[in-house]
Amino acid sequence: MNPPEIDLGEGDAGFVLGTGEVAVLLIHGLTGTPTELRRVAVGLAKAGCTVYVPTLAGHCADNAYLQATGWQDWYESARKTFAGIRQKHSQVFVGGLSMGAVMSMYMAAEHPGQIAGLLLYSTTLRYDGWNIPKAAVLVPLLMMVPFGVHLCSFDEKPPYGIKNPRLRAIVERQMKAGDSNNAGLLSMSGVSVRELRRLIAAVKRKMPGVMTPTLVIHASEDDITSRWNADYVERHLGGPVTKVLLDNCYHMITVDLQYPRVIELSNAFVKQNSLETKVQDPLLQGA
Repeated sequence: MNPPEIDLGEGDAGFVLGTGEVAVLLIHGLTGTPTELRRVAVGLAKAGCTVYVPTLAGHCADNAYLQATGWQDWYESARKTFAGIRQKHSQVFVGGLSMGAVMSMYMAAEHPGQIAGLLLYSTTLRYDGWNIPKAAVLVPLLMMVPFGVHLCSFDEKPPYGIKNPRLRAIVERQMKAGDSNNAGLLSMSGVSVRELRRLIAAVKRKMPGVMTPTLVIHASEDDITSRWNADYVERHLGGPVTKVLLDNCYHMITVDLQYPRVIELSNAFVKQNSLETKVQDPLLQGA
């Protein structure tokens, strides 16, 4: 059973794995679900961590429910989980996928010295991957027009951030069946994109002051967010950054073909930055 004092958000999608002293908080992406982080959470738990994956406000339901929330609500969900974790664990790592990676940086800025390391998977600072329509560059202009934000809607389309054809087919069936608990939403409203842009703007202002050691993992073929996003994080965070680019996968690196490598790198980073061992791990040297 989940510890009652740890807030894992609404519903039953959030989960806790492991019983280790070192804690890891993982944050899912916009319109996403805790399920997208389960494989990595299992890998971290097997290595000796306790992993907490909450559901962000407005998620694992429909678009109307999500649009009733803003980025501060999403962040507050993760912050409450973090606050509970800090009461149980002396050392906490924070990470996330896509928007969850962006939110992780914001949390580090808001809690200096309280986070041992950041695990940033497919960081999304701008939608510029190879599967994003060229017309997407006009979205910021449209959102400046009165009521323009309500005219925008963005539908997920193949390959849905997944190179693995078998898994892609499963996720597509779940999304089209409305299984938002496991597969997330099939579309994203302009309202939600506006809120994400506001979060990104807030994070960019704070990035130079984030001194937390950081692992950045990004797909070189990311269909949603190009490697520019990983490069930007590497250049602008104030603390030490280890960046690793993966081949043979798309945006959803925590479930796609290279997820074992994501687990391997994450475990090495946590071990390297844990209080018990500060030695360099060969997996991260020269990566």
